[in-house]
Amino acid sequence: MHYVSEYGMGSEVSTEGDLYSFGILVLEMLTGRRPTDEMFEDGHNLHNYVNISIPHNLSQIVDPTILPKELKQASNYQNLNPMHLEVEKCLLSLFRIALACSKESPKERMSMVDVTR
Repeated sequence: MHYVSEYGMGSEVSTEGDLYSFGILVLEMLTGRRPTDEMFEDGHNLHNYVNISIPHNLSQIVDPTILPKELKQASNYQNLNPMHLEVEKCLLSLFRIALACSKESPKERMSMVDVTR
């Protein structure tokens, strides 16, 4: 099972560990799934689930409760108005930041300075 935090595996407190936790938390909020979800077994985890799904399967992984009503009803993102395209761009940006923060290797993770930019 993939742990929510590196700290759960005995790692020392660090900025990199905090970034990992931040990334996983954002992925949880965007997908509505927990890292301990039953679907994440046999080496699968929340990070990889999102990583293989964006950008083409965004509509299948995003938690519909965070979408505008009109976007929830769209089965795909074709023929959306410019406002909806902006929502999609924002979601993709958030997913990419969360993925960059939750990389397995602490040295490959995005810095908090870059996150805030």
